[in-house]
Amino acid sequence: MPSLILILGVLALGVIALALVIGLGAPREEEVLQARLAEFAARDVPVTLEEIELSIPFTQRVIIPILRQIAEFINRFTPQSIIETIRRRLELAGNPVRLGASEFFVLQIIAGIGLFGLAHALLLRAPMVQRWALSLLLGGIGFYYPMLWLSQQIARRKKEILKTLPDALDLLVICVEAGLGFDAAMQRVAERWSNELGKAFARVLQEIALGRSRKDALRDMAARVDLPEMTTFVAAIIQAEQLGVSIAKVLHIQADQMRLRRRQRAEELARQAPIKMLFPLVFLIFPSIFVVLLGPALLIVIKQFGGAFLP
Repeated sequence: MPSLILILGVLALGVIALALVIGLGAPREEEVLQARLAEFAARDVPVTLEEIELSIPFTQRVIIPILRQIAEFINRFTPQSIIETIRRRLELAGNPVRLGASEFFVLQIIAGIGLFGLAHALLLRAPMVQRWALSLLLGGIGFYYPMLWLSQQIARRKKEILKTLPDALDLLVICVEAGLGFDAAMQRVAERWSNELGKAFARVLQEIALGRSRKDALRDMAARVDLPEMTTFVAAIIQAEQLGVSIAKVLHIQADQMRLRRRQRAEELARQAPIKMLFPLVFLIFPSIFVVLLGPALLIVIKQFGGAFLP
């Protein structure tokens, strides 16, 4: 029984690692589609359905469908509020694992069960109370760690968008003043930068091409980014479009405000630097300086007056 629990724990951890590798390394659906279309166009002989299926990677053909089936089964017993919360957080993070909310929840469950089983098997010689306490603790850590990692990805994405937004607005201003429309200017930004902001603009353009109004597409982008600066920018563009105001003038004002806010954030971080440096200075640097400077003097004092301190 202990060996079985250990084997199950190791297998669960292996499944977690494999799923993360698949999610982080798997190409996006549009890239797979473009590659398959290019391969189909390069062939002279018509491709059969079996060849098309075999051309899909093994992970996309076998492993991910199994994971989705497990997610569909678990989704029946899971409150929809939890699934919606995970889906919202995946959208805010840009979905770096390229998985749905149900699949991500399955990864959480597998991580929790795997760490619980592994800890329970490794602590067989420990007392019963300590073994169960540590196993439950590690199981909880395994369950909540994916959400913590997702929170880090959300913060990283927001920081990247906040950093590149003023430069993107400057490029929008230049393109609009040069005679391009707002959609064409967004297309230039999406083509120039392959970062998170460029991907957000590209998604807005795709939604507009599919028939959505520009107002709804921009509002959805602001909701997916969840930054006050992006919300202000989108609200200004929508208001300018509704009132008939020049978009170039609105973009120019927004770009000036974004640069001012970026300068203010830099000044705020500069003022916080002395306080953040206080802890390493007091507990790490000052003791080393005291040892280097006062150590030789203390040895000399002990050598000269050592007899006076001896009994």
